[in-house]
Amino acid sequence: MGSFTTATAIVLATVGAAVAKPYRIQINRKAANFTSEVGASGKVVIKNFENAQYFGEIGLGTPPQDFNVIFDTGSSNVWVPATNCTKASCFVKHKFKPSKSSTYKTDGRPFHIRYGSGPVDGFLGYDFLTVGGLKVNQTFAEITDPSGLGPAFGIGKFDGIMGMAFESISIDDIPTPFQDMVEQKIVDEPVFAFYLSSEANPPLPPKSTGELIIGGTDSAHYTGDLTYVPLTSETYWEITMDKLSIGGTTSPTTRAVLDSGTSLLAGPTADVEAIVKAIGAKPLTKGEYTVDCSKVDSLPDLEVVIGGKTYAIKAKDYVINDENTICLFGMTGIDIPAPNGPLWILGDIFIRQYYTVFDFGQKRLGFATMAP
Repeated sequence: MGSFTTATAIVLATVGAAVAKPYRIQINRKAANFTSEVGASGKVVIKNFENAQYFGEIGLGTPPQDFNVIFDTGSSNVWVPATNCTKASCFVKHKFKPSKSSTYKTDGRPFHIRYGSGPVDGFLGYDFLTVGGLKVNQTFAEITDPSGLGPAFGIGKFDGIMGMAFESISIDDIPTPFQDMVEQKIVDEPVFAFYLSSEANPPLPPKSTGELIIGGTDSAHYTGDLTYVPLTSETYWEITMDKLSIGGTTSPTTRAVLDSGTSLLAGPTADVEAIVKAIGAKPLTKGEYTVDCSKVDSLPDLEVVIGGKTYAIKAKDYVINDENTICLFGMTGIDIPAPNGPLWILGDIFIRQYYTVFDFGQKRLGFATMAP
C-alpha cells in the first residue's frame, strides 16, 4: 500500500471546513506602520501530496523565514508554529523565530481558534509576509499548541495556514493578507485563482505543478470562458447551487462554499449517507467510505449545477485510489448548524477539475474547465 492515508484527507477536510466564530474576540486593530512593496500579481507554486494535501510557500520576517502553508479559502487567519512550540507535532515543522527578523513587532494578544477537530492556541505577532514575490505587513499567529488539529498536522506536509476567506470570520478582526494587498494596491486586480494538479495514480507524482495566482488569472490553465456566479455571503466564499446529484440521488441542500483547504467534498450527513447508499459505498470508519476499486469506472458522474451550468466530476476523480488497494469515496458528512449551515463544502476534488477564480472585487466566483 502507498503512503496515502484516509485519515490525512478526512482530518484536513475538517481543518479547512470548520473554522468557527464562537471564540472571536473583538479588539481594535493595530495600525500598520510598515511600508509595502507594490506589484502587479504573484505566482505561487502549489505542491500536491497524493491529491490529499495542497500547499505552497510563504515567507515571514526580514529576511524571510520560509513556511509551507495551506492557502485556505475556508478560513481567514495566518498562523505558523511558534519557536517555543514543544508539542510533538511541532518537532518536524518550521518554526518562526522572532529574534531572526529585524522587522518583527510584538503584538501581545493571545490567539485562539477552534476547528472542527479541536482548538489551536498561541499568540499574535506582526511582520512582513512575502508570498509569490508580493510583500505585505501582516498580523499573524504564532502557535504554541496545535493539538486540536489531531494527527493531520503532525503527519501533514504543511507548517501552517494562510486564510483567504473574508475578514468577517477572522479571529480578532485581523484582515487577510489578500485583503490588505487589495486595499494597499499591491495587486492590480482584486482576484486570485487556483490551478490544482492531479495525481492520476497516487503516489505517482503529478504531471505538472499547481499554481495560485494572486492578483490575476492564468488562461493557460483553463479552456473556454470563465462562468461567474455571485456570492451569497461575504464570510466564506459561499454561493447557491442549483443542485448536487449523483446516480439519481439529489441533495436537498443548495448552499455551498468553495474551500481550497478541504481535501474532499463535505455535506450534511443525511445527504451524504443517501449518496453513499445510491452508489453502493461501504463504511470504513466514522465518516469514511470506500468503494470497490474494480467498479470505479462504472460509477455515475457527480453533477454540480451552478448558475444553470453543469460541472460534472467522473468517478475516477471523486474516488481517491491508493494503488487499487483501497478506494476512498471522496465525500464525508459534516453538519454545520444554522445560521452558517447546512451547506456543502466543495473542496479540492471540485477545484482540481475546474479552474476557480475568487473575485474579491466583484464578490463572485468564476469557473472554467481545467486545461488538459
